[in-house]
Amino acid sequence: MKKRKIIIDCDPGIDDALAILLALNSEELEILGLTVTSGNVPARIGAKNALKTLQICGRLDIPVYVGEELPLKRELVTAQDTHGDDGMGENFYEEVEGTILDNGVDFIIDTLKNNKDVSIIALGPLTNIAKALMKDKEAFANLDEFVSMGGTFRIHGNCSPVAEFNYWVDPEGADYVYKHLPKKIHMVGLDVTRKIVLTPNIIEFINRLDKEKSKFITEITRFYIDFHWDQEGIIGCVINDPLAVAYFIDRNLCKGFDSYVEVVHDGIAIGQSIVDSFDFYKNKPNAHVLTHTDEKTFMKMFLKRIFKGYEDVIDNIEGVI
Repeated sequence: MKKRKIIIDCDPGIDDALAILLALNSEELEILGLTVTSGNVPARIGAKNALKTLQICGRLDIPVYVGEELPLKRELVTAQDTHGDDGMGENFYEEVEGTILDNGVDFIIDTLKNNKDVSIIALGPLTNIAKALMKDKEAFANLDEFVSMGGTFRIHGNCSPVAEFNYWVDPEGADYVYKHLPKKIHMVGLDVTRKIVLTPNIIEFINRLDKEKSKFITEITRFYIDFHWDQEGIIGCVINDPLAVAYFIDRNLCKGFDSYVEVVHDGIAIGQSIVDSFDFYKNKPNAHVLTHTDEKTFMKMFLKRIFKGYEDVIDNIEGVI
């Protein structure tokens, strides 16, 4: 099997950690590096969380780079109320002995320049990508594919009535990427990710499987579950980011349509992704906007990859998922 080379640009973050776990356990992917920006937590905290997640899978050989620590123009607003002060559900794990490198933006540029088959899966605000584009747009001519977890189409936002958090944190960065990236963006927005819910039933189930990974997942999602109950009345927690990784691997998991998209910079609708589904602007589509997903198929894929050796058991848990 030829592995697909990827950079994961992220802001770990509980669901980022779960997405990284999925990527690490997917044989189709070769992770060249993790680049971290500020979003769920400040970038330096997120980089430490990236190391912790890599350690769980014994993959500290994958480099972690800190990129931009502030949005292009806005003051940074984090989601530590959602993910905990440490970004990992208030578990305050011991720091992992590993190297955190600087110059994440340069790593993105250099990697694209030296390879013609690298894709980027962006799980956080698009600040690093925007900065890299501003610095060297020509490098992105080598980009294979670009997947962004962010935005909304017909569903309400998660940090305002209309905005998804990643684009809300740095709307100028998100809009710049949509308007300047030479490749069409696969927009994995809340319309599909809201359907991906890690329920108490699933958590109870995985605790019967691999103890180390299930302990980590249970610990980091406890705070997240409490938040979702208090804020949205959901029993469980929405895990947005893993769907972006899963969709990159298997396009059959989601359906959508091509459209022109731009992101609002300010005002009451700051961070909203404007999807021109009726082609009012007559602009060339710059995005493939996802609208439907098969959440049960996703969840089985997610669990079977992280908990290898239990595939038969997972295939027969219709009452759990």
